[in-house]
Amino acid sequence: MGEEREMTAEESSQKQYNQEASSQWQNATAGAVAGFATVAAMHPLDVVRTRFQVNDGRVTGLPTYRNTGHAVLTIARMEGIRGLYAGFSPAVLGSTVAWGLYFFFYSRAKQRYSKGKNQSLSPLLHLASAAEAGGLVSLCTNPIWLVKTRFQLQAHHQSSRPYSGLYDAFKTIMREEGWKALYKGLGPGLILQVSHGAIQFTVYEELRKLLLHHRSNGTKGHHDNADSNLLNTVDYAVLGGSSKLSAILLTHPFQVVRARMQQRPGADGTPRYLDSWHVVKESFRYEGFRAFYKGITPTILKSVPTSSITFLVYENVLKLLKLASRD
Repeated sequence: MGEEREMTAEESSQKQYNQEASSQWQNATAGAVAGFATVAAMHPLDVVRTRFQVNDGRVTGLPTYRNTGHAVLTIARMEGIRGLYAGFSPAVLGSTVAWGLYFFFYSRAKQRYSKGKNQSLSPLLHLASAAEAGGLVSLCTNPIWLVKTRFQLQAHHQSSRPYSGLYDAFKTIMREEGWKALYKGLGPGLILQVSHGAIQFTVYEELRKLLLHHRSNGTKGHHDNADSNLLNTVDYAVLGGSSKLSAILLTHPFQVVRARMQQRPGADGTPRYLDSWHVVKESFRYEGFRAFYKGITPTILKSVPTSSITFLVYENVLKLLKLASRD
């Protein structure tokens, strides 16, 4: 009898492990699909944002955009549709990989902090889970974001040979600048990714929890499996957009610093900025505090609806995967 009970416990433990592993990969898949959908929909605004962020008024040859609408029209007129989709390939790759990894690492962290129990985490543990996931994603994806930034700006680097594609970009950067160049902007990128993701996911989870509590008439004990009966498509879109706006307003300066750090060096190989602190000093010296919020309008126009789409796709793909796993 004792041996039979031991086998049952082992089987139960293995079943729980398999369920947790399946849940992690479901989160990763849902996140990757969501990331691809958001980039495909909103990339032109990402190009505009990057160009606003790096234009410090001291570089000749860069066009002056009056506002976001004027920027979109100017790029379309001067460079065509290809200009509006500059850097699209690395953006798709980076966003798909980043969101997939983010949701994977985030779900693993939450499961670890909850110690495998089906219980709600505190805001602090949600914050820790999101920060951990953000740091790991930033380390994995920084080279892709650097290449994307350079593709979006290379129409104005007439003195340098344009990159012909992703492989050529990585090869040229390695040859001309060394492998360390692939991690330019990693410092502000880490701060950005950790703080932005932590703020966004914490706000999302807390708003989601409040809405679930309200929809369930204040009753305790509802589980994630019941979410489909309590939250709808509009709810997920509003939750995603609201959490993203909070994160943007607090972390945009780090995005500006990273974009300026990741610019391609001049024809003589000299980088425009030596490090992140140099970016901060020079930007504040010549442009004041407003420098750190350049590109905020296209960022909001792009990122708030993008986040709504991301969480909408993520939650619905996750539901489909869970339903499929039960069959």
